[in-house]
Amino acid sequence: PLTAPPLLLQPGDRRRAFDTMDAPAKADNGSVAPKFPSENYSKPGVKIIGEIGINHNGSVQLAKELISICHSAGCNYVKFQKRNPDVCVPEAQKTVMRKTPWGEMTYLDYKWKMEFQEEQFDEIYTFCKGLGVECFASVWDKDSCDFMAKYSDIAKIPSALITELDLCSYARSKFKYLIISTGMSTEEEIDACVDACKPDCIMHTNSTYPCPVGELNLNYIYRLKAKYPEAEIGYSGHEYGLVTTFATIPMGCSWVERHVTLNREMWGSDQKASIEPSGVFKLCKGIRDIEQALGEKGQKKRMVTDGELPKRKSLRGV
Repeated sequence: PLTAPPLLLQPGDRRRAFDTMDAPAKADNGSVAPKFPSENYSKPGVKIIGEIGINHNGSVQLAKELISICHSAGCNYVKFQKRNPDVCVPEAQKTVMRKTPWGEMTYLDYKWKMEFQEEQFDEIYTFCKGLGVECFASVWDKDSCDFMAKYSDIAKIPSALITELDLCSYARSKFKYLIISTGMSTEEEIDACVDACKPDCIMHTNSTYPCPVGELNLNYIYRLKAKYPEAEIGYSGHEYGLVTTFATIPMGCSWVERHVTLNREMWGSDQKASIEPSGVFKLCKGIRDIEQALGEKGQKKRMVTDGELPKRKSLRGV
């Protein structure tokens, strides 16, 4: 059973959560210096993101458990989602009553209950730094761009918002490394987003939760690679299982993201499309094994490996 997280902010405090956060330090060039700048995105190899998203259900302790699992498994990053519900929740839905594990409340109150604020993110980022795993977030509005830029220089625009070109451009101005996902989008919408924000990484995804494997269309990865050679191409998966995610590595994806959860039967809209702890370990090991098996990039002459020499000598005599 879920333990009810406290309502972190009362309605009168909500705007202040974004307006009064401590000002970040300045870099030598006068730009904002995030508290926890990323060191991984420029490194070679596949970057693995454990997408915690909103699967923490408003609990910092649950978030820490998921972070620990991702770190132990070998993820390079954990990722959350950050919203200002007053901006993101449509007016018609704000006062709609919703049944939750913590009781009945308005949809707006529920969305605020799920949001971490400065105190919680300070604790989460410090915890991540202590473990040695990096953390960032998908940003759903400009307020959240401002908020998360004080923590990290990497962010993601979720599939739902790549048509919000003003937000995409704003995020580009705030973060050194920007990722977008392409779920639920047409070719023209993806083109417009890329033109607006020049993302560093474009993730192929299908936004069905969970997605039938027959609808994944992984070959679209090749189109993205050919069309946007200046960007890295990644994959954000919402399907059951890992085999199809593994398939994206030899196709050239350099970023992989999967939602993670302690238990797919937990309450929440993303739980069913997430992978459980054993799956996180399998994901990371499988990707690293595939990287190792692929060897160096580029065509090379066939060479006899050291391990083959004894068998070559016993069977061929040379």
